[in-house]
Amino acid sequence: MTASVLQWLGGGVVAVVAGFLAASLPRRRARAEGRRIAWSSARAAIHDATVSRDASPATVPEAERLLAHAELLAAGRGGADAARAAAEHARRADELWRAGR
Repeated sequence: MTASVLQWLGGGVVAVVAGFLAASLPRRRARAEGRRIAWSSARAAIHDATVSRDASPATVPEAERLLAHAELLAAGRGGADAARAAAEHARRADELWRAGR
């Protein structure tokens, strides 16, 4: 009787572990993909802001500060939230340089 109980317990543990992995692996993959997409967008926004800065005839201190903050966030290589913040700072800096203020 004891061997039978151990087999059932072992099978139950294997089923629970398999269920946990089946649920968590797709989430981890989706989170990693979201992070890669967010950083790709952030790098593109920083590049656009850099081009606008180089093309702008005026010096815009607020835009310089925003771009520096975006680049600092990008250097830290945080998560998706940091990437979204860096992209937002870079987009705002780009807008300021395009407006010339």
